[in-house]
Amino acid sequence: MKKTIFTTPILSPIFRLISNTIMRLVGWRVDGQLPDIPKFIIVGAPHTSNWDFVLFLGVIFRLKADARYMGKAELFRPPYGWFFDWCGGVPVDRSKSTGLVDQMVDACNRSKKFILVIAPEGTRHYVHEWKRGFYHIAVKSEIPIVMAKVNGKDKIVHVGEVFHTTGDMEADMRSIQEAFAGIIGINPMKKRKKKYITLEE
Repeated sequence: MKKTIFTTPILSPIFRLISNTIMRLVGWRVDGQLPDIPKFIIVGAPHTSNWDFVLFLGVIFRLKADARYMGKAELFRPPYGWFFDWCGGVPVDRSKSTGLVDQMVDACNRSKKFILVIAPEGTRHYVHEWKRGFYHIAVKSEIPIVMAKVNGKDKIVHVGEVFHTTGDMEADMRSIQEAFAGIIGINPMKKRKKKYITLEE
């Protein structure tokens, strides 16, 4: 298994110490823990800020996990592609005949351990319904979904609630989104502003 920023000897413990220190100084903490299973998808929401990626790194370091995220294939090209790869990125090629879901399912099936982090909203703005790619990946890979709720108001990321898909996609999506009801992200004004405009439309 390739080494990432979360598993590189010597460097990873140092980065973890720095990350934990910064998290503590800025007031963020993690509540809960990840399940002791080899493969699952972490659904992180609400996604309201570009700082969410930095928070993602901090949370993963705090949980001592080796997580992956999806990235456009172009990001993994020289000269900086090695960095995104090292940070746990999995390149997805939109030009391939196989869709993004199938590419991620293949990556999951080829790995003994696979933790994929996804922001299901797909945008920092308010949306009524989440994109369903993460759900299809979970179903096709036969792995569960783990909730990561970004509580910006109290600066807590609640992690650990496990959801097993039932085959009823509509009911499952409602249940998953309802689990995040009332949770406010890092920048709540992004959601409030967009929601107001949507209602006016």
